[in-house]
Amino acid sequence: MSHYFENDTNLKSEIRELSYKYNSSFFVFYSDNGVFSKKAIDYGSKLLLETYLDTDKTSKKVLDVGCGYGLIGIVISIINNSYVDMIDINKRAVHLTNRNIKRYKDFKGSAFVSDAYENVHDKYDVIITNPPIRVGKVKLLEILEKAFDYLNKNGYLYFVIRKDQGALSIKKILEEKNEVEIINRDKGYFIFRVKKS
Repeated sequence: MSHYFENDTNLKSEIRELSYKYNSSFFVFYSDNGVFSKKAIDYGSKLLLETYLDTDKTSKKVLDVGCGYGLIGIVISIINNSYVDMIDINKRAVHLTNRNIKRYKDFKGSAFVSDAYENVHDKYDVIITNPPIRVGKVKLLEILEKAFDYLNKNGYLYFVIRKDQGALSIKKILEEKNEVEIINRDKGYFIFRVKKS
């Protein structure tokens, strides 16, 4: 079975459209086989996105790590008038994100392939991620801990993890070096915000 964090070129394409509404703004995204939450907007991503938008309404330079088809990054760019870069190891996901970007003339930013931060060279005010839990704890911690190397001073890392996927143990690890807040929780999902000191 293929995972959404792998590049499976043999996977048949089945483009579908998913819709999303934030307040009075309506969005439509192309999705496909081989990407995360291909048939519906993932609840964890939705909770993370909306918690961020309800918490921070200012224009920032943002990096969306593991962007999938671009839901989080595109919506943040449009709603907050932010510049957003979006990265994913999955080439199909990045291709879909670039297709979705073209639907929104007000979008500012880019999407490109990167294994974690391998191809990232800028610094950001915010890094936001719904990390791929199935990659395992080592890769997961790489995504979360290395984020601070790519954040500006006083920047923030936002992420979502479910309680039954180790949210509290991840919190404990990050708290060794950082101030970690749980800023929302619902249906077993925890939304974390970590400030770079």
